[in-house]
Amino acid sequence: MSARWSRRSFIRRAAAATTGSLLGAAVLGRTTAAADPWRRADAIAHAVRPPRFPHRQFPVTRFGARGDGVTDCTKAFADAIRACARAGGGHVVVPEGRYLTGPIHLRSNVDLHVTEHATVAFSQDPNAYLPVVFTRWEGTELHNYSPLIYAYGQRNIAVTGTGTLDGQADNAHWWPWKGSTAYGWHPGDPEQSAARNQLMAMAEQGVPVGQRVFGDGGYLRPNFIQPYRCRDVLIEGVTVVNSPMWEIHPVLSRNVLVHDVKINSHGPNNDGCDPESSRDVVIRGCTFDTGDDCIAIKSGRNADGRRVNVPSERILVEDCDFAAGHGGVTVGSEMSGGVRDVYARNLRLSSPILDTALRFKTNSVRGGFIRDFHARDITVGTVAQAVLTIDFYYEEGPGHGFNPDVTGITVDNLTVAQAQRALNLRGYPDDPVGDIRLSNIDFQRTNQPSVVENVAGLVLDHVLENGAPMDVLSG
Repeated sequence: MSARWSRRSFIRRAAAATTGSLLGAAVLGRTTAAADPWRRADAIAHAVRPPRFPHRQFPVTRFGARGDGVTDCTKAFADAIRACARAGGGHVVVPEGRYLTGPIHLRSNVDLHVTEHATVAFSQDPNAYLPVVFTRWEGTELHNYSPLIYAYGQRNIAVTGTGTLDGQADNAHWWPWKGSTAYGWHPGDPEQSAARNQLMAMAEQGVPVGQRVFGDGGYLRPNFIQPYRCRDVLIEGVTVVNSPMWEIHPVLSRNVLVHDVKINSHGPNNDGCDPESSRDVVIRGCTFDTGDDCIAIKSGRNADGRRVNVPSERILVEDCDFAAGHGGVTVGSEMSGGVRDVYARNLRLSSPILDTALRFKTNSVRGGFIRDFHARDITVGTVAQAVLTIDFYYEEGPGHGFNPDVTGITVDNLTVAQAQRALNLRGYPDDPVGDIRLSNIDFQRTNQPSVVENVAGLVLDHVLENGAPMDVLSG
């Protein structure tokens, strides 16, 4: 039965809920405590290692690039990468200066190294990102504008250094295609909705990917960094700003390390890092200040996600800082292939415009599953909405035939200074949220009661809210 509980009603339900909560604890113990989850997290941390490259260096200036911010260096970058790959690999070096370029396509055994005081500034001309390439857009495969930095089927690749990658998106370039006046769009201007709807319809109808060709005239913005079907990937040290859309987007890739990256980009759909249908991913020591979810773990959307049917799994997020964004660590909403074995630890989150710390968003169109998500040692200053959200009513909501399966979520050692509410958990009457265990948590100040609707097993162990024990909930 659905319920929206105030603190007073929590107290009334506490005794009746005890038996159910103990049963929930027993079930949860079987599903998540059979093996120590943090040993599994340590195993991922040990397994995901950065690729190594020969010491050869290929400065882009040797191939005609000029760091004056005006000269088109697209060919110079391509020639340097080609020469580096043909030599057996090494470092394509971007020295001090501002280098204007179109898309950069990485090859195996190549590290694009952006040095301190160097900026790679990407063209604002959409035609520079043609011809189209095979890519994913909001969880659906198609042929579209090239991502700004792209690799397909490559191995041993990297983007490193302490320089800046500037997508040069703004309210006059790329962002207006969202169709929002907040991002520079005006009635009558081109925008993405027609192409987006067409793409989704093609996927539902099973149109072959080779016939899903967009690009010019579609207004579907490219992602910034996208290794697609790649292995042994390193993104390290760089600062990423002004992205057209999602910033770091590994798709169907394995052994990916995102380390010490700083992202500051506040456009529409400006997710920070979105591993999608990828395995063995570590996101470590990064800073996120974004216009959408900071980290969003995905696995394809709706029929297309079920067709590809590859989960995201064995993902570790640690030692990261989160400022603005819709969610700090998020799963979904494009999660139709499933997500499992995710670990998040030693995180710091705080901003009055960070909506949620831990966010799970799905519905009965997405379907899929989320299993074994574990978080611990998290400090939250301020979040604008709920600290923990699990929402089956995101966008389309219930009644579409593919109910999600969400269970086995644990959160331990979490401190929150201020939030609108502690929990916003909303399952379906015929498909409740599964087992959740919260332990050693202090919600120091919340302004509204939690929302808990259709949750099969919620266990609270040493959880405080506004200075008093939070009552056990199960319903």
